[in-house]
Amino acid sequence: MNDSSKTKDPGVPKSGNRRSGKGHKARLEAPAKTKPIRRRVTRDCSAQIIQRAWFSHAHKMIFQLLKLTICAAEFCVTYDILKKVSPLEAKLVKDPSMKCKVRFRFSGETFPPFIVFKIFLHTEGHGYKYFSGRNLLKPSSEGIVDAYKMMGKNKFYHQVLEDEHLFQKLKVTDEIDVVTMQDYMQYSSLLDEIPASSGGRNNYWRRLSLENIPRTMIMYDIVDYAESGVMSNRLRKEMKYLLQKPKTEEIRRQQLRIVSEIRRPSFSSIQPICRSYQKQDQVKHLGRRSKQAQMKVEKMKKAYLAKEKTASEVTEPKMDKAGTKDSSLLHPSF
Repeated sequence: MNDSSKTKDPGVPKSGNRRSGKGHKARLEAPAKTKPIRRRVTRDCSAQIIQRAWFSHAHKMIFQLLKLTICAAEFCVTYDILKKVSPLEAKLVKDPSMKCKVRFRFSGETFPPFIVFKIFLHTEGHGYKYFSGRNLLKPSSEGIVDAYKMMGKNKFYHQVLEDEHLFQKLKVTDEIDVVTMQDYMQYSSLLDEIPASSGGRNNYWRRLSLENIPRTMIMYDIVDYAESGVMSNRLRKEMKYLLQKPKTEEIRRQQLRIVSEIRRPSFSSIQPICRSYQKQDQVKHLGRRSKQAQMKVEKMKKAYLAKEKTASEVTEPKMDKAGTKDSSLLHPSF
């Protein structure tokens, strides 16, 4: 027996089957084809990671600016904002005897949140009693009969149906329905939402729109940037300082002052629309011209002056000839 048949060929598999060899080659070539696909997947994943990181950074930046806006609105320019929303309520806030306080908060289910406000009245521990016909006039009293006569049949029935609808929906619409602390909180929030005609206080959280903020403040630019995504030049200049973390109280106050500062246009930059005739003659053209344009203008000026000069020289001898003829007629020679 020849021992050469027992030698192992490194290129041939152990089984000696050709099909298995082809399968082995196929297995070796398969990872080479999947490499571009894996690269694409990794690129897509890395792009998504970068995109999420950028969005989170932008959201944090917007939230920090909106937080500064809320603080500035609550502590600096409450009256100016409330004057645009409701001038009558602004007078109440301005009155020191009323002891009112306006609170600003975030609300909304999506980002960015919108700003809401609510007016609170400090009772100093005494409390205020809200009188309403719904609580005072009971069905067994004679006042309900007089109320029926004054309100009329349709309006009275409408009020009764509205009360029944609220009871079927919320189950806690009267002091008798309050059993637990949760029922009391629900009843208190209901009194803030429903109008005074239904026995409520009508003092709910109201949304602060962009129209209620003065345009002369950076607060307007911040809310506009949060809603539209467009940053103004005025906000871009102050962005770096406003996004700094306040290390001291002085920096915090400076940030609030910048956000709530009313900026008026300087009168020096405003130019009059009409100018006098003499001033218009004195004003020179300051536009930029190339050298070719300047040379062309100079040539046109020279050509125009030369044309006028030749025209004046031609008209002068004609006038002289006409003068001599006229003189000969007046003084004939004998």
